[in-house]
Amino acid sequence: MALLDFLIAQPPPLRADAHGVVRVGKTRVRLDSVLHAYKCGFSAEEILRKFPALELADIHAVIAYYLWYRDEVEQYLEERQRGEEEALREIDERFPTAGVRERLLSRRDSSL
Repeated sequence: MALLDFLIAQPPPLRADAHGVVRVGKTRVRLDSVLHAYKCGFSAEEILRKFPALELADIHAVIAYYLWYRDEVEQYLEERQRGEEEALREIDERFPTAGVRERLLSRRDSSL
């Protein structure tokens, strides 16, 4: 039998959690985090040092998946970025921080 008869393609080690966030392997490490490190020039081994819960093979598989499906993954990353920005805007609207320091200092001064 030839070597190729034994090779079996495996799906990428990616899973979506209950909130739709894509995680790597059986860890809580987000796809976003691994790809950010990769885009910053980190090697797979350096990414492993940064995220020791990951498996080196999983990191290589994620990078390969990204290179094969760059457009789709970039679309996912952009959607995540927009969602994060929207959530931050909502938090700022609901809990404004303007003047908080001054109000706290005023309370402190009035209690002295």
